[in-house]
Amino acid sequence: METRLFPVEGMACPNCKKRLEEALLRLDGVGEAQASVELKQVEVTYDSSRVTPEQIQETAEDCGYDLSI
Repeated sequence: METRLFPVEGMACPNCKKRLEEALLRLDGVGEAQASVELKQVEVTYDSSRVTPEQIQETAEDCGYDLSI
C-alpha cells in the first residue's frame, strides 16, 4: 500500500468531502481516503497493483471534482 496526496479543486462543503471519500473507497484497491475541503486535497492509501492514480482521478472527475495527478 502506498499513500499519496492529490490536489483537488471543486470541493466546497462537508458533503463534497464525504461524496469524494465514499466514491474513492468504492474503488478496488483503495484502503483509505481522507479529503480536506480547507486544504483542497485528498490523501489516498491504495494498492498500486490494483488501482492507478488515473483511476483515482477519473473517479474524482465523475464526482465533479478536478483531481491532479
